[in-house]
Formats: sequence, structure tokens, C-alpha cells
Amino acid sequence: MTNLTLLVKAFNPKQLKQVDDLLKSELGELDLEISVSANPANKWVQVSLSGEDEAIATNYINQKIGTCPANLKKIKEQSVLKGYISKVDLTKEELWVDVGVFEPKIVQAIISLNSIRAQLANGRAVDLKKISELFGFHEGLPLSIKITGLPVDGAGVLQAEFSAEQLEKIHFWERSLLDRLIVLRASLSEVEAVVERTHLDRDVIDIEELGIFEHALTCKLGTDGAGLVSKMGRYMRNAVFVVYNPRNVRVFIGETALNV
Repeated sequence: MTNLTLLVKAFNPKQLKQVDDLLKSELGELDLEISVSANPANKWVQVSLSGEDEAIATNYINQKIGTCPANLKKIKEQSVLKGYISKVDLTKEELWVDVGVFEPKIVQAIISLNSIRAQLANGRAVDLKKISELFGFHEGLPLSIKITGLPVDGAGVLQAEFSAEQLEKIHFWERSLLDRLIVLRASLSEVEAVVERTHLDRDVIDIEELGIFEHALTCKLGTDGAGLVSKMGRYMRNAVFVVYNPRNVRVFIGETALNV
């Protein structure tokens, strides 16, 4: 039997079933038994595979969905990992990122305010609340990070910064001058159905998949992302909406502030 923790968080039984349906649809022809569950403490989706084709299924999942490292021993300095923002700590001014480390105990990564300022604000003395509002940092948002420091004797937290891949995405969004509406805790089919139902396909030019249940709607030039929230929100009560406005970013930090 092979046990994996997917790079997916499911927040309710419906989402867990959607993951189960996806895996069985993609892997249904293999000699394989699949069992899907969610960690009640942190919502990571865990999968057990058993059968002759375990190795094939494991390779597919690693390539198409991604898995968490689970054990701290698998992480090295300079490792690039994907995870979810678990907390925007305005008291300590730190961004906490859950990268799926459970063994020998739960360990999360933190990105310090100094690091965030250096990478996103050209070193300017701006607080985390303002940066988070500008860049759309919210609990549940997927991020790619680079590990810059390991816990001492296995105790403490991972030190991290934004990866080159994440910075490139941030830079691309800022440079596009297009608003984006980030939708968390909703599948692609749900987002597409609501966009069609509300006729927002006239205002949205692309739906970018950030994760299985996280998407960014790219608005047409001149469309205000904030204006889409009320139209979609009435049909997506369990979703979380975050507005990204690149013009506000440029006004605040200047066009040369992003160090990519």
C-alpha cells in the first residue's frame, strides 16, 4: 500500500468527493484500489493506493497533482515547495505557509516581513496588512516558496521566502494591468458554471487554475474585479473572494519595485 498526501486541501465532504471522483476518473482503468480521506486538523487530502499499478498511479499523482513532503527529513535548504497560506499574522508580521509537514510533528514555514519587503516592496517600510491587501495574500491561497532555513534540532519553523516561480507570477499579474478575482474553496466546474450563469463571460477572459479548489479570474481591460464579487457571491456562499488590482500595486510600490 502507498499512502500519499496530495497538494490539495478539501474543506467539506463535497470537495473530498470531487477529488475522489477525479482520481477514479483518471486512474479507473488501472489495477488499483483508491481510498480518499481528509486530515481533520489541516484539511490536507490523503490517498491510499493498493494494487498492481500503485507505482503508475503514484507517478501520475506526483506529476499532475503534486504531493506534500510529509516528513521534515525530506526538506533541504533551498528546496522549492508549494503550500497554502495558513495565517497572515499581523501581530508578529509573518506569513505562515503550510507545506504539508506532519512528521515527526507539524512544522510550517514562515516568510518574515523583512523578506517580504525585500522581495515585493523594494525594502520599503510597509506593514504586512497593506502588502497582503495589495497582493491578495489570504488564508488558503496557494504559494510557491523557497526554504532558506531549517528548524534547529527539529524544533521551530522553516524559514522561507517567495520562490522565483512565485515572484514571476506576481510580476506577470502586476505587469498585465488586468484585475483578477481570486476564488478560493471552489472547483473549476463550479466557477465556470457561475460565470456562465451570471453572464460574466463577457467580463472574464481567462480562468487560471491555482489549485484544484483555487482559481483566479482574469478580467477584461476596464473591468473592476471588485464588481464581480456580489454577482458571483450570491451563488457561491462557501467560496472566499479576494480582489487583486495591479494599478494599486503600481501606485504604491512604483513600477520598478518588484525584484524578479
